[in-house]
Amino acid sequence: MMRERFELPLPPRLESAVGELLDTLSACDHQASKLLARTGLPRWCRASLFFFLGYIAKAEGRVTEADIAFTESLIKSLKLSPRQRQRAIHQFQKGKQAQTLPAMKAIRLRLSQHWSPTQALKVAACLCHAAQLHGKPGKPRRHRCEDAVDYLGLDIRVVEDMLDSYACKAWPYQPENLPQPTNYEEACKVLGITRRDSLKSIKQTYRKRVSSCHPDKLPRGISATDLAKAKERLLRYQQSWDIVRKRHQASQAAPGRDQ
Repeated sequence: MMRERFELPLPPRLESAVGELLDTLSACDHQASKLLARTGLPRWCRASLFFFLGYIAKAEGRVTEADIAFTESLIKSLKLSPRQRQRAIHQFQKGKQAQTLPAMKAIRLRLSQHWSPTQALKVAACLCHAAQLHGKPGKPRRHRCEDAVDYLGLDIRVVEDMLDSYACKAWPYQPENLPQPTNYEEACKVLGITRRDSLKSIKQTYRKRVSSCHPDKLPRGISATDLAKAKERLLRYQQSWDIVRKRHQASQAAPGRDQ
């Protein structure tokens, strides 16, 4: 099922908008607060944002300090006035108390899909960030996040793409502890890339990864244990690059075979 997901692109307009949003999010170090500070968010989107944040925060029964701190960081990024801040907190509290989502919630964001998904995607990025404040989101947080994104009028596959981006580019990992990659998804995980990255971008990432663990680049006096880990990591990178390169070559050759 996971392998099939790579073969199911979003509708072209949404696919392009998600790609642009993820590029901006990456430039912001995958910090939703930096994203909003850089791009802003119209007033008419804010009530829905903070309501859904409260809804996700209560997914597992208890709102944590991390949930509150994240919400405060968004308030600060948006430079809300004291009165606007109180409204945001009120919406957050309403979201906490909600067992189901009101039918008309986020109606303006749903309607906005007719001309642009940009604002809804920024809200979705904040919700995906909130869903994983404690690491990989469990089912309750993820399901509430998907429900909220659906209410925004977006395809819920957007959630998968955004969480993939965080997992590949923001979460720490140790590729030497991963098994040998056997498919494209596993290779992407090892290299820390997503299906949206261009071959040029992937090649740059691959070279950077290799440079970090190549024996010729390692400091002198490195322990035998660390050297073994570096060699295993290098092998995983090389195996993954081979899978990704062949995948892109096959994709580029496909149109020619159809002609």
